[in-house]
Amino acid sequence: MTNNRFEASYLIETPLDPRKVAEVMAGEQSCGTFTRVAGETDALRERARAVVTNVAVLETADEPSLPNAWLARKGVAGPWRRARVTISFPVDNVGANLATLASIVAGNLYDLGEVTGLRLDTITLPWSFRRRFPMPAQGIAGTRRLAGVASGPLVGSIIKPNVGLSADETAELVAGLCEAGLDFIKDDEICADPVHAPLAQRVPAVMAAVRRHQDKTGKAVMIAFNITDETDAMRRHADLVAREGGTCVMASLNWCGFSAIETLRRSTDLALHGHRNGYGAISRHPLLGISFQAYQTLWRLAGVDHMHVHGVQGKFAQEDEEVVSSARDCVTPLTDGADDRVMPAFSSGQWAGTAQPTFDAIGHADLLFMAGGGILAHPGGPAAGVASIRQAWEAVAGGVPVAEAAQQHPELKQALAFFGAAAG
Repeated sequence: MTNNRFEASYLIETPLDPRKVAEVMAGEQSCGTFTRVAGETDALRERARAVVTNVAVLETADEPSLPNAWLARKGVAGPWRRARVTISFPVDNVGANLATLASIVAGNLYDLGEVTGLRLDTITLPWSFRRRFPMPAQGIAGTRRLAGVASGPLVGSIIKPNVGLSADETAELVAGLCEAGLDFIKDDEICADPVHAPLAQRVPAVMAAVRRHQDKTGKAVMIAFNITDETDAMRRHADLVAREGGTCVMASLNWCGFSAIETLRRSTDLALHGHRNGYGAISRHPLLGISFQAYQTLWRLAGVDHMHVHGVQGKFAQEDEEVVSSARDCVTPLTDGADDRVMPAFSSGQWAGTAQPTFDAIGHADLLFMAGGGILAHPGGPAAGVASIRQAWEAVAGGVPVAEAAQQHPELKQALAFFGAAAG
């Protein structure tokens, strides 16, 4: 890869020759079409055409992964060959245009008649191209500074009930969560600007509770207000959060879109908590959609500071291996020379007992570790739930088995007995 080209890799399935299909992909997503046309000169192709740099043929399948009317009309049958394809694209075909970048590396490829499966796997960028897009405004270092957490994970929770509480009731709950010792509190993705607790009322009420806690303890808890909305409204919501002394806002990335998140990033230096709800729709089938490495690359170019990765031994469908590799992607610079790491946000079914497998798998604590029930349902109350998670992380970071540490910490011992029984 050179400074004037970027690469994308794919997993494809086809009954045709994978090498010929790769050439179709390259042409379709650059200057070609299904046949050569007037104006498509050799000089233009040399300048603008994508190039196939590698095709690794894999196994075959007896049945296609996805239906395909084009192949059916032509009477083409299996076996269906799978392959990994890498394509190099000219940077100048894109410019600093994230929506177009996404259209080029994905776009119509999913509808190609030649394939019965296609998944965008990775995106690799040169520094000269990456620097055209915004860096994280806060990232890991800024998030730690704003939350006052120099080391270890940021321990967080999610406001529950996630909908139905008034602005004052939400503020009362946040006050209790602050008192419990949390570093980070976020709205749920389905609670943004509801009639019963509009942001215009909820942000001032919640931040008043946060300021009272800060005046009392010196601790500035980071609140991720869900400002998911249309673009101008999100900018207004972010301005309100900033005026009230907040440090973070959250947006549902897939439903806001690249352009809205880019505009929001340009308009605020608040930490931007990227929630990936809906990602399963474009990722769960192994031969369709977008793998997390490519997905998070695109959203990091939009300027997010945190990315959700779900949780180890969590309640969702992803294998632990996928959660771990996603977290590693977040803390890996997109290119050499780029200080653009973002903080992975672990959630879904997390509690003190998942600290050990999480640390064992990723080997660091630069993360948000969020627990709902793991804190709020602790038999000793929320403060004991927070304490149990901190005790677990201190133990694993120090090389002490969690079960051994529990003998010295009643909150951790209670958590292992209560949640461990439920997990078993």
